[in-house]
Parts: sequence; C-alpha cells; structure tokens
Amino acid sequence: MRVLLLSAYHARSHRAWQQALQQGLADWHWTTLNLPPRHFAWRVRGNPLSWALAERATLEASYDLLLATSMVDLATLRGLVPALAALPTALYFHENQFAYPQGAGEHGTLEAQMVSLYSALAADRLLFNSRWNLDSFLAGVEDLLKRLPDAVPAGVCELLAGRARLLPVPVNVAGRSPRQQPGRLQLVWNHRWEFDKDPALLLQLIEALDTVDYQLHVVGQQFRRQPPEFERLRARLGVNDRLGHWGYIEDRERYLELLGRCDVVLSTAAHDFQGLSVLEGAALGCTPVVPDRLAYPEWFGKEFRYRDTDQAGAQIEHYARLKSRGQTLPRADVSALELPELLPRYRAELEALLEKRT
Repeated sequence: MRVLLLSAYHARSHRAWQQALQQGLADWHWTTLNLPPRHFAWRVRGNPLSWALAERATLEASYDLLLATSMVDLATLRGLVPALAALPTALYFHENQFAYPQGAGEHGTLEAQMVSLYSALAADRLLFNSRWNLDSFLAGVEDLLKRLPDAVPAGVCELLAGRARLLPVPVNVAGRSPRQQPGRLQLVWNHRWEFDKDPALLLQLIEALDTVDYQLHVVGQQFRRQPPEFERLRARLGVNDRLGHWGYIEDRERYLELLGRCDVVLSTAAHDFQGLSVLEGAALGCTPVVPDRLAYPEWFGKEFRYRDTDQAGAQIEHYARLKSRGQTLPRADVSALELPELLPRYRAELEALLEKRT
C-alpha cells in the first residue's frame, strides 16, 4: 500500500498520530507532507497554494490512498492537482472548526468552517477521534447551513454522517511502566498553555487545595503569548513549596518518564476533542481527574469525572489521603485505545476504503 499523508497544521497530537501510523503500519510505503503549526488562518486557507506548485511532483506520484488531516483544504487541492481526485481519500478529524469555545482567537471562523465542510464533502471517508468530535461537527454543520441565505441543498449532514467512522488517535506508550513514588501526591497538568484549556479553572482549583499535601507539574506546549493565570499559578505554587516541573518537556522520553512518576493527571479543559495527553497519563498509571463533558465520558467512568471545582478538589483530597495511608489509587483502563489495539482497526478501515473505491 502506497499512502500519501498530508498534514496542513502539524501540531503535537498530529505528529504523534502520524508517527504511530508509520511505526505500526511499517509494511506500507508512506510519503508525507507537513506544514508547521503556526499562522492558523493562513495555514487552513493557504495549504493548497503552498503545496500545489512547490510539491507538485510529490503530489502527482503514484499512490493507492490519500490520507489527510481536516486542516487540509482538500476540495481546492484536488481541483489544483487533478491526480489527487482519482485517489480513495480519508479525511482525519483531530478537531473540528465548529466546537472551539468562544474567545479562543482565530479558530472557528466562518472561512475555516467552510473549508472544513468542503473538504469533508470531497473525501470518501471521514475519520473522527471521538464521538464528541463527530457530534459537534455535525451539529455545527447543521447550524451553519441553517444560517446560510439560500440555495442550500437538503441532506448534507446525513451524507456526511454516512461517511463518518470513529477511530481515535492511538495512545503510544508501549514498553513503559509506571513508577509512582512515596511521599506527597504528584499531580500533572499536561496541556497546551492556551485559553481553551481553561487555566483560570486550574488556578481556582489549586487555590482550593490549601490543606492537601501535593506537588503540581505544569507541562505542555507553550507559546509567546500566554494567559496571565500561569504566572499567578506559578507564584502561588512557589510560595507554598508545591511547584514541580514547570514548562514544556521537549524530549518525549523525559516527558513520559515524568508521567510515569505521577499519581494524578488533571484536566480543566474547556475543549478537548480526544484528550490524548490525559489518556497517555492514564496509560502510565495516573488516576484521571477530568471534567464531566467533552470526550471524557467516552473514556472514563463517573468516578474519574467532576462536575465542578468542589468535586474535583474533593477527588484530589481523597487520593491524597489514600496515598498517605499507603493505599493504591484507582486506575482507568484505556488499553482499548493503545497502539496495538487500534492499529488493526486503522488497517482494516483504510484497506476497506481502497477496496470500495476500486
């Protein structure tokens, strides 16, 4: 199988997904084109221009299958490079442009939403990393079509739903074992340092944990502009001697080693289409403490989810007591999302698409 994989906004989770597929399906021949994860609005609209001329020889080579992320303007690219229109094509949705929370900047604009819609209509198969992602995409498309003034055909959402399948990003931590240590409770918050991960809620939660003996590690990708809550959080943790590792860990082995030493992986996200960083922590033995919304109910039972800050604080206090008594903290089983379990599903889905198109 010769696969052309296009990633137009090659963020960390997109890179992890690509590497997992190339590693796990090594008997396939992969050709990849990636664009850096910056200048979002330009990337989403400009990737056909970036590739159609500069990478034309690569795009027109012989392939059996095209696999693209949903940031790729697939409809335009296929028009500019007609050879791509002949390929069976799967579009992978790490996220969608309809469900970003208000205030998350340039995401969720009408232009990005229309690109996403046209790309979905140009693909043969739509792959989503969670039910939440799929449902919010279809709801967003339906709402958008209702707002358009005229000449909107019926049955668009039904057509897209018929092409959609659920196929999460594999959790790839094979060969590593958790090594939780004695002492104070080790918490880790391992998300992008941006508005949509709700650092304000994280700060509020930490301010309510004054009686708990813990250490918090705040890791995840950082950017030049950061929400102000992070500096306030760092100052508070420093005063109380609860500051663990602070900042992004570039080396993945070091990052996974830290996760394996922690007791609890915490999310305060206002949006998460899959929650890969939390799933990695859970696979390495961390007890998840996550919001009772978004994709999290698909992966974790009620005992790991919280409705509000008070409930999240109570869960963390409970886990701190368990650890102080030498008791084992509960673990979430995410083995069904790990690489060895999901690879056969990827292989079967993509091979079936090839056979159907043929």
